[in-house]
Amino acid sequence: MEQEGDELTMARDLPIGNGNVLINFDAHYNVRDIYFPYVGQENQAIDHLSHFGVWTAEDFFWIDNDELKRQAGYLNDSMVTHLACKHDRLGLDMVIRDGVDSQDNVFIRKIVVTNHWNTDRKVKLYFHLDLHLYGNGVGDTVYYDPELNSLVFYKGHRYLTLSSKGPDGKGSSPSSYATGQKEMNRLEGTWKDAEDGQLGRNPIAQGSVDGTLELELTLPAGGTAEGWFWVCFGRSLSEVRKLEERVREQAPQALLQRTYNYWKQWLTQDRHELGLLDTELASFYQRSLLIIRTHMDNRGAILAANDSDIMKFARDTYSYMWPRDGALISHALDRSGYFALTRRFFNFCRKGLSEEGFLLHKYNPDGSPGSSWHPWINAQGEKQFPIQEDETALVLYALWHHHKLAGTVKEAREDYESFVIPAADFMSGYKDASGLPLPSYDLWEERYGVHLFTVSSVYGGLMAAAAFAETFGDKLRALRYREDAARVKQAAEQYLYSEAEGRFIRSLYWNAEKGTYEADLTLDASMYAVFDFGLIPVEDPRVEATMKAIRQKLWVQTEVGGLARYTNDYYHQVTKDVDRVPGNPWFICTLWYAEYVIAAARDENALKEAEELLRWTVRHALPSGALAEQVHPYTGEPLSVSPLTWSHASFVKVVQEYISKLKWFRHQRKSSEDQSDEKLLSRTGRADA
Repeated sequence: MEQEGDELTMARDLPIGNGNVLINFDAHYNVRDIYFPYVGQENQAIDHLSHFGVWTAEDFFWIDNDELKRQAGYLNDSMVTHLACKHDRLGLDMVIRDGVDSQDNVFIRKIVVTNHWNTDRKVKLYFHLDLHLYGNGVGDTVYYDPELNSLVFYKGHRYLTLSSKGPDGKGSSPSSYATGQKEMNRLEGTWKDAEDGQLGRNPIAQGSVDGTLELELTLPAGGTAEGWFWVCFGRSLSEVRKLEERVREQAPQALLQRTYNYWKQWLTQDRHELGLLDTELASFYQRSLLIIRTHMDNRGAILAANDSDIMKFARDTYSYMWPRDGALISHALDRSGYFALTRRFFNFCRKGLSEEGFLLHKYNPDGSPGSSWHPWINAQGEKQFPIQEDETALVLYALWHHHKLAGTVKEAREDYESFVIPAADFMSGYKDASGLPLPSYDLWEERYGVHLFTVSSVYGGLMAAAAFAETFGDKLRALRYREDAARVKQAAEQYLYSEAEGRFIRSLYWNAEKGTYEADLTLDASMYAVFDFGLIPVEDPRVEATMKAIRQKLWVQTEVGGLARYTNDYYHQVTKDVDRVPGNPWFICTLWYAEYVIAAARDENALKEAEELLRWTVRHALPSGALAEQVHPYTGEPLSVSPLTWSHASFVKVVQEYISKLKWFRHQRKSSEDQSDEKLLSRTGRADA
């Protein structure tokens, strides 16, 4: 849902992919986004709905029909979907399972249809693709290939085939097909032809085109039948032909099974004791890991979100790699043990580092700079860097922890020389006389100034750089980076703490006329960073006062609850009643507070609040487990993009910290109990028993 009074938007759900192909469904299980060859770049569908329908002699229905009862999720926390459908009036049940093959660029759909009537019946299944190759609908071609018995879509170096297989196992001959034009001359597309159970069998269409494949099944009385569709992706006709050969030789069932097995095995790499959690939280944790993986391109980009529905409002997407998001997501994955995967992200960032030593606002999945609204000059016409400095600092911070967790610090010299030194040198030089970093844009990309979140991240980045320097015996740099970090800390305590407010403040903005900084006292959830990146210890009373104020003032006072970004947040704002609703609840902000609760906890009982915030997150996810960026403060419906990778990574990190702290408390309790037992035995003279 967008804003109050606006029409409902269709949140993305159940993403599946393999790092080259990403498929997004909407809430009705329509395919809406098809990314290839990069995750997040070149949406070959760009939010145009690809239909799936069922014809019977009695009636026809599409997958989003109101009479069809649907229950969708992932199959046993894998990256294979499971959709159970029931159409009572027509006496049909359907189970659909979809996956993107873990080895080849193939999307596979299995359909099992059950007939509840006492007579044999014919059912026709219709799989429709509405493509816009290279992200536009100009100059596409679709034709029926008589050798493959498939529809072939192509333009330039993008080829997709749509194929089918019935229960007889003899191959892939569809019972019919259609190709045609749409979005011109009032033509809606070939999917309309399916509604009467008769496709036109037009062999080729060019321009803005679509295509539909029909697969006829015979259902015995009270029995079932099985059908398959698949889509192969390639850069040439020969490539998709070879993929088609492999699918047919191995059978689509084998591909779907190996994909299921692969992701179940992939989850076992996680290093955390999920047995300490109940099944609901443990399952959600694993699904979050899988959803994060779907948003990671195999060449290293970690995409913020790939929900093209946002284009209706912004004419741009979240399908970019923000270094900040990527760094924090990588950090959560590194804590799980997925070092080989995150290594690609750090290589990506190394290539993207500017000559000056900073990372840009955002990047496309192919490594090119993404779109940006950060100017290169200020209001006075003077040059400024179009950056959010926290993005450079956090990659450096996460890179140190990556090597530390992986046990590869000694092998990190190339990272040190090509990324750490130039990035740390930039941060060391990008400061004023007080030691504060010079202005840049905040993490919300809205304000140009000196921000507590940025300052905290710069401190963490410089300390990481110092640790790298010490590892490689670079004593002068180690000393300089530590001294610069100490100056950042001292300046933050002096200028970003308000005695009058009794807490830290969000930002400082330069007033050119007065020649001084002016304080921004707005409460902002991102101020949690003051302890998270090591600037100020969590037990410091100033941190406690800051986090207490955030909890009191930013908690949404409705039945939905959750923590807003900051007071009077305008982004997707639903109401001006900022006393009750300072902003929409964001998952990352709510989970940041949970991080604080865990870090500050002094006994196991104190962790209950954090556990409840984790459960709040689960309750406000989509049924599949997908987390949006934010939710509506009155209805709990997803707002903005869904899923947001950062939301899932935040959940993963909080669960990791919760488990770690829980284990520590229980270890301490057991040690204390063991010591008490030893003392008791000693007093009773049975110490050697």
